[in-house]
Amino acid sequence: MRQELVGRQVDEQIAHHFPVGQRLRVLDVGMGQGTQALRLARAGHMVTGLEQDPAMLAVAREVLAAEPPGIQDRVRLMEGDGRETGAHFLPGSFDVVLCHGVLMYVPEPDAMLAGLARMLAPGGLLSLLVRNGDALAMRPGLHGDWTAALAAFDGVDYTNRLGLDVRADRLATLTATLSGIGAPLQTWYGVRVFTDGTEAGDKLPSDAELEGLLAAEDRAGRTDPYRGVAALLHLCGVRG
Repeated sequence: MRQELVGRQVDEQIAHHFPVGQRLRVLDVGMGQGTQALRLARAGHMVTGLEQDPAMLAVAREVLAAEPPGIQDRVRLMEGDGRETGAHFLPGSFDVVLCHGVLMYVPEPDAMLAGLARMLAPGGLLSLLVRNGDALAMRPGLHGDWTAALAAFDGVDYTNRLGLDVRADRLATLTATLSGIGAPLQTWYGVRVFTDGTEAGDKLPSDAELEGLLAAEDRAGRTDPYRGVAALLHLCGVRG
């Protein structure tokens, strides 16, 4: 659900900011198993995937190896820390930089975000997917954990489903940060408004049910007030 929604939103922003058919240089920071990187490579773009976790990088390489040679040729996979992009690439090397599901593991993200912005060519697109700090009380509240819900109103720290202590980001704070690093916010979406806290079932829903769910999530993710209580925020900034 998350990957499909975010992929559609990235495609929408690419179509809005770049000429049709332009082959873009894409950097996917903290790419995980490479879902978005491969999707963009299949669309014809040149993609560099940067991943710190060797195990995840191994999975991405295995998935890439199953792709046709033409797709493989458009993807470069690298082991590295997203906080050190300046050690790997020259400023202005990319048209699109993705950083999805990474900032929650970075205690002080401003320096990393500034580094990502420097990687963008003028007019380049920065795509961030973060835990929504303004909606942290929703999940424990809906599960009846009132102690955790009350605590969530006053901070951005939380424990994720893997048991790791991480942090969320607030929309106003990131908006100010993006403006300060020269990649001001252009638009933002909510991701997982209705489906946060649900667990995967034994089987996928029917195609019709899945399309209905995606349509509802997509509409809510771009409509106030619903998007403001989404579990995740997808923010898109553009380099001036």
